[in-house]
Amino acid sequence: MITVAVLGAGSSMGSGIAHNIARAGIGVRAWNRTREKAAPLADDGARVLGSPAEAAEGADVILTMLADAEAVLGTMEAALPGVGDNAVWLQMSTIGEEGTKRCMHLAQRRGLAFADAPVLGTRQPAQEGKLVVLASGPEELRDRVQPVLDAVGQRTMWVGPAGSGSQLKLATNMWVLTVTEGCAEAIALTEGMGLNAELLVEAISGGPLDSPYFQMKSKAINERQFEPQFQLKLAAKDVAAYTIRGMHAQQQAARHIGHGSLLE
Repeated sequence: MITVAVLGAGSSMGSGIAHNIARAGIGVRAWNRTREKAAPLADDGARVLGSPAEAAEGADVILTMLADAEAVLGTMEAALPGVGDNAVWLQMSTIGEEGTKRCMHLAQRRGLAFADAPVLGTRQPAQEGKLVVLASGPEELRDRVQPVLDAVGQRTMWVGPAGSGSQLKLATNMWVLTVTEGCAEAIALTEGMGLNAELLVEAISGGPLDSPYFQMKSKAINERQFEPQFQLKLAAKDVAAYTIRGMHAQQQAARHIGHGSLLE
């Protein structure tokens, strides 16, 4: 039986993750900056502690689920005095390539085993244990963290060395935001021309351009149901990250195949 310290256990994602880990029979030591938000975890048998170091003490896995790289690094620095020699740092926040590299460097300096495992999904899948985990890291860590990943997700993909998971998450976030924005633009154009937006949905449904995500988002937009599932500032953070990464990728492609071929 393992024990998991969940740092960021009161966030919309972190609380669902911590609940599902506890309900799977795994010991949970929880911390959140606003302690009251993590307090309901006690009903599932979790211990809610007052500091990251207290939560990390005696834990086999230190799971971070926080808003950005600065929050992850600051929290982990505070947790290190309580982290045991054989603990694994399971970093599940979406913090981009550079943020993940900084975490990897911190883990290396402190001799801490590190796995990078961001997730696909929002608040509801997190609560239901239906996330998709994009895991990456050393082969020898897989068996140690898999029970945790099984508790929070419906599927785990192991995609390569540490950092690969965050790279893939960057690409998937680009797709999600592109589909969402494109869906909204198409509906706005349809309505702006005086047509019923349901005609757009009917035209696309069942064809090669259709997708469950389009159906879900178009339904919400047409019904004007805009319950937040994701903070706009976090989406903007991801957009900035993949814009920078995309420019770098284009530059690398140009160097490999030549500018003339790229333009052709």
